[in-house]
Amino acid sequence: MFPETRLRRLRQSAGIRKMLNAPLPGPEKFMWPTFVVDGEKRREEIASMPGQHRLSIDRLLAELAPIVDSGVGSVLLFGLADEPEKDFQGSEAFNPQGTVQRAIHAVKERFPELVVAADVCVCAYTDHGHCGPLAANGDVDNDAANAVLAKTAISFAEAGADIVAPSAMMDGQVAAIRAALDSKDWKNTILMSYSTKFASAMYGPFRDAEQSQPGKGDRKGYQASYGDLRTALRESELDEAEGADILMVKPSLFYLDVLAKLREQTELPLAAYNVSGEYAMLHATAERGWGDLREMVRESTAALSRAGADILISYWANRYAEFFG
Repeated sequence: MFPETRLRRLRQSAGIRKMLNAPLPGPEKFMWPTFVVDGEKRREEIASMPGQHRLSIDRLLAELAPIVDSGVGSVLLFGLADEPEKDFQGSEAFNPQGTVQRAIHAVKERFPELVVAADVCVCAYTDHGHCGPLAANGDVDNDAANAVLAKTAISFAEAGADIVAPSAMMDGQVAAIRAALDSKDWKNTILMSYSTKFASAMYGPFRDAEQSQPGKGDRKGYQASYGDLRTALRESELDEAEGADILMVKPSLFYLDVLAKLREQTELPLAAYNVSGEYAMLHATAERGWGDLREMVRESTAALSRAGADILISYWANRYAEFFG
C-alpha cells in the first residue's frame, strides 16, 4: 500500500511504458471491409465514411496494392446491385458472374497471398432491402433465406474466396451453409459467422454505402437485441455448434463486454467488426477539433484487442501505415 507501493513508478517514462504495454495489433490482424461496384474506373466517395469509396474492380486492385504492401492480411468484400438487378430473393447475390464473384477472382489472381472474405447476405440485392425473401406476412422467410445464403456462399467459394461470412442472422444459416459447402467439396472454405450481430443504430453510414436500407420495417426481428445479453451470446454458441470456424461480434466498441464474455466461452478465433458508425463517430469528433484522430484510432483498436479480438474488421485498415506505423 501507499507510500511503499507507487504505481507511477511503472509509467514514469515513455521507455518504461513501452516496455510494459501490450503491443498494438499488427497489420496482419486487420481485415479491410470495402464495397465493390460494377463497371470500370469507378471510385465513388461515401460522404458518411471519409476515406472509404465504392470501387470498381480495376480501382479495387489499384487501391489494394499499398494496403497489401503495408502488411494488412485480408479484405472483406461487399457488393451492390443496380435497381434493375434487384428482385424479391436477391438472386444477383449468387450470380456466378456477379460483381463480387468477379472481384474475388481478380483479387486472388493479383494478390494470391491476401486472404479474401466475402459477405454472405442479400439485403443489397433484394427489392425490399431485407436479408432474405419475404413470407406472406411481410417477415423474412427464415428457411427460404437460408437456401439463398447457401447458394451465395457456394458461388463465392467457387470464385476463390478463402472465407464466406454470413451476416443475415437467420436461424440455422451456418448449418445450411456448412452443409452446402461440404456437399460441393468446399470443405476447406472457412466460415466466419456474424454470430452475435446486434440490431444497432451504428450501421447508418454502411447502409448509405450499400444502399441497403429496408424499404419497410427494420431488422430487429432477426438481428440480436442489445438489451438481451444471454440470447445474444447463445447466437454465437449455436453458430459454433453448427460448424462456424470464426465467430464475430458486431458492432464492437459499444459491445466490448460481449466480446470479452464470448472470449471466455470459446476457443474459436474471434473477429470484432469496428462498424461504420463507430468509424464515422471518430472522424466527426476529430473534424470538430474535439479529439486527435490518430490517438483515438489507436486507443479504440487497443480496446478491441484487449477485449479478446483476434481479427479486426476495420475501416482503418486501408490507412494502417498512417495510424499505426
